[in-house]
Amino acid sequence: GVFLLPYCFFAVLCGLPLFLLESVIGQYTQEGAVTCWRKLCPLSEGTGYFILVIQLYSRMYTIVLAWALLYIIYCFRDPLPWATCSSPWNTETDRCVDLSSVNLTAGQSGNVTLNVTSGNLTTSSVTEFWERQVLSMSGGIEELGKVQWELLLCLLACWMSCYFCIWKGVRSTGKVVYFTAIFPYVMLVILLIRGLTLPGALQGVVYYLYPDVSRLADLQVWMDACSQVLFSYGVSAGTLITFGSYNKLNNNCCR
Repeated sequence: GVFLLPYCFFAVLCGLPLFLLESVIGQYTQEGAVTCWRKLCPLSEGTGYFILVIQLYSRMYTIVLAWALLYIIYCFRDPLPWATCSSPWNTETDRCVDLSSVNLTAGQSGNVTLNVTSGNLTTSSVTEFWERQVLSMSGGIEELGKVQWELLLCLLACWMSCYFCIWKGVRSTGKVVYFTAIFPYVMLVILLIRGLTLPGALQGVVYYLYPDVSRLADLQVWMDACSQVLFSYGVSAGTLITFGSYNKLNNNCCR
């Protein structure tokens, strides 16, 4: 709960001013993230290319979408592939424990005791599904490993979806946002209702929202809040400049 204080602080101090600044730059110059600097200060044109280099690396974030898509596909299987230790990618049964062999018992104090009935526990079925099936982790950087075709197809589908969302410019993107902005909230509401109906939901909400003022003395909390604001507002990524360039020159971007 106390995280909201540094978050709002950086939103007002950094997020909103930078958001407005980049929108104004794009609208005033009517140029993209690279060529806009030629009109402002030709010596700073390297800033635009620097943004492009950052985007080349950050677009690797699409692999996270591929993981999510792959998990959605696996969710339609019964039983779930990460719930048991009987799949081909699992290790020996005495080293892998599945969800059905784990007993969770809650005492009157709310503490949860984990009872494992499989003896020598080294890894869980969930971890093995992630590391051995999805990622197919090799023994080290010297081992290239094999191509994960399922993951590769999911990555291709994500890139194709991204392309068709923006291929006609800002007009098609605006229509796509109607879905991409609303759908997550619908899912969050569904998950919220589901979560509130689970045992111990009230204790979890109190733990999450109850402010721990002592955490304000932790510099890492402030760093996390600042990075979250900069990430969620999309500043210094060239996107706002590009979108701002589609505005008319006399558009009231402040409003």
